[in-house]
Amino acid sequence: MNAEDATHGEAKLLWRTSSYSTGSGGECVEVALTAFGVHVRDTKCVAQGELKVGSAAWAALLAAV
Repeated sequence: MNAEDATHGEAKLLWRTSSYSTGSGGECVEVALTAFGVHVRDTKCVAQGELKVGSAAWAALLAAV
């Protein structure tokens, strides 16, 4: 996993990109884990913002795929 620090308001998020992503980073999602849940964003549309989900919802998604 590759990681990139990004400031999000007052908190700093550590974005992780899948090692399966292409070198340009345009064909994958990035995730940042927090104490309250997970932030998810599309590497092609970083400026569009991110989706925030709770820890239980993230765990259910991972269990389903």
